[in-house]
Amino acid sequence: MMNEAQLAAELAFQEGWKDGGHEGELVPRGPFRFSAALAYMGRSENECLFYVDQDQDRVCKWIEAGGERVLVEIFGGPEDRTVRLRFLDEAAHGNPQARLAAARYVWEWFDLGTDLDAFYRLAESDLLLGPLTQRFYGLRCIGIPDLFEALCWAILGQQINLAFAYTLKRRFVESYGASMARDGRTYWTFPTPETIAGLSVADLTPLQLTSKKAEYVLETAARMADGRLTKEHLLSLANAQAVERELTAIRGIGPWTAHYVMMRCLRLPSAFPAGDVGLQNAVKHLFGMDSKPTPVELQRLAAGWSGFEAYATFYLWRVLY
Repeated sequence: MMNEAQLAAELAFQEGWKDGGHEGELVPRGPFRFSAALAYMGRSENECLFYVDQDQDRVCKWIEAGGERVLVEIFGGPEDRTVRLRFLDEAAHGNPQARLAAARYVWEWFDLGTDLDAFYRLAESDLLLGPLTQRFYGLRCIGIPDLFEALCWAILGQQINLAFAYTLKRRFVESYGASMARDGRTYWTFPTPETIAGLSVADLTPLQLTSKKAEYVLETAARMADGRLTKEHLLSLANAQAVERELTAIRGIGPWTAHYVMMRCLRLPSAFPAGDVGLQNAVKHLFGMDSKPTPVELQRLAAGWSGFEAYATFYLWRVLY
């Protein structure tokens, strides 16, 4: 059963989705610019789970949602304010449920149900955020709807630079994910928990995962494969503190990983990874500080961002990434 917030989110999606058969349109709540999302998504040429065509201003992804796999071309609508979907699989043209599942995935991926007006009003009087909301106007917090993918991406990225994290993800996906080819390009889906739960540390370390990271990924996969860990359960918990406690009880998931997943997958607006080096470096750069702020100093800085800590973090990250 949906809680009040989930029901409101579903109603917003139903209102925003316009199904036109082989094409459809998503109408976001509040300010949005597809070009801002595209610029963010094109930050790494080593991304393996979607393809960004900057020349054609589009994203292509093989989406796995609701038991369906659908190849979708995603591009901006009129005046850059909506998201258009073109279904490239003929089977999807006669399957409204497949189109609906893919559209719901994109809605969540692009965070189209969040109305940014309240965040922008808060930022108007904030010396740090005000200029960023003008610079990145219409940018949504591009997420990772799949919980297993979000957890693995966070674990893979622990204590390494972003470029190497992308390399590890590509090796992981191309070793154990599903793929399909179209027009000379290969599209991938993220490995399932069931697939990874059947592996051993010795299977993952050749990809250059450390033994510890391999253990953490395997533990996470096992918990998801047998149902001990689900996105639905986490979203049913009373508050962000309860979610953090649940996640950090899992080996290999500390506060940073928990808040990253709470922000990018669970969409908890108060998620705030104060220990994140990128966040610290962004604040240091924008304030011209000699040294990085401490997590405690960041918490003090964020006192005025209550309810929008996740979006503040994403906009600050965008300064660097």
